[in-house]
Order: sequence, then C-alpha cells, then structure tokens
Amino acid sequence: MPRLGWDEYCTRWTSLHGGFDPRRAPLLVRLWQRLAFVLANGLARLGVVPTTVTLIGLGCALAVPVVVLPRGWWVLVAAALALASALADSVDSGVAVVSGRITGLGSFADAVADRLGEIAWLVALWLLGGPAPLAVACGAVVLLHEYARTRAALAGMPGVPSVAIAERPTRIVVAVVALVLSAAAGVVSVRLAAGVATVALAVWLVLGLLGGARLVSAIRSDLH
Repeated sequence: MPRLGWDEYCTRWTSLHGGFDPRRAPLLVRLWQRLAFVLANGLARLGVVPTTVTLIGLGCALAVPVVVLPRGWWVLVAAALALASALADSVDSGVAVVSGRITGLGSFADAVADRLGEIAWLVALWLLGGPAPLAVACGAVVLLHEYARTRAALAGMPGVPSVAIAERPTRIVVAVVALVLSAAAGVVSVRLAAGVATVALAVWLVLGLLGGARLVSAIRSDLH
C-alpha cells in the first residue's frame, strides 16, 4: 500500500469530520494528529485493520479502573493507559482514512468504544474517591452531548459544531491530568487523592454543561 501524504490525508480527514482540518488546528492538536497520521500509515502498510486498533484502545481504557485499584504509582500506569486509549481512537480513524476502510459499522464501533472508554475513566475517578453522583452526572452529560450531536447531524445540520470546551479532547485532558495528579497526591494521603478526583469530576461536569448549552444553542439556530 503506497504511503499517503500529509496533505492528502488531511483533505480526506476534513471531508469525514465535519470540515475540521488538522492543518489549521492549534499546535498541540496538529502534533497529536501528526502522530496519529504517522502511526496510521505504518499500521495500514502492515495490513492492520481499523477495528483492531479500536479494540486495543478499548482494552486500554477498560483496564484503567482495574489498574487504579492498588493506588499509589499504579495510578500513573492508569494515566498512561488512558492516554494510549485516546491515541488509539485517533489512529483507528487514521488507518480507516489511509486504507480506505471507512464503513458505517466501523464508525459505530468507534463511537461505542469512545463512550465505554470515558465511562471507564469516570469509574476510575470514582474508585479514587470522587463522589459517585458526580461521576454519574458526568457520564450522563457526555451521553446527552454526543446524542445531541448525532441527532443534529441526522437532522441535516451542516458541520455539527465542535464545542472546544466540552469535546472529547478536553475530556481526555481532564481524565489524564486528574489521574497523574491523583497519583502524586496519593503519595501524601488517600484523602488528598480523593480531593483531586472530586475536583476533576467537577471540572468535567461544568465544562460539559457549558459545552452542552453552547451545542443546544447552535442546534436551535441552525435547525429552526
């Protein structure tokens, strides 16, 4: 399989992701997409299919709450697994773009894996001491947010907007940073680690509510 160039990759990616162009994204997002692009090209040349990458990412995500159970520096391992699952989520889409294996079933599996992974991260923060009602509320906001985006797209809303403060990349950052800080706080005391997890869940919820409100406003404006 011939190697796909960055520009052609971005053109294909843009057409499949509501007009989002990695070349015009903020620096950190560009670097992340570049890494996904390089890995996707390599895996596609090896014959790896997108579903395999999706399953690997899901496995990493589901392992996060298990790994945090021993506490201590194991929470750092959980943070690494969460980051790996997030990278796999970008790479599986990249492999689909590079190899031309873009299917409705693959997109569905990818979306389900994303939601299950985020639920696993929330469970991990609960296990670290975050309040269960807060974790449940965060999960509900994520599911409602993604459901609204999906319904808006099905209703014909062109280029469903990306709400930067509540999109999946933001949730990834909150989860990974929370796990890293919880690991460090856990060295001092379990209660401090629980406090970090609680603050992270609160930030997740507030950003989700703000982003959800922005999304609803955009939907009402475009689908009146």
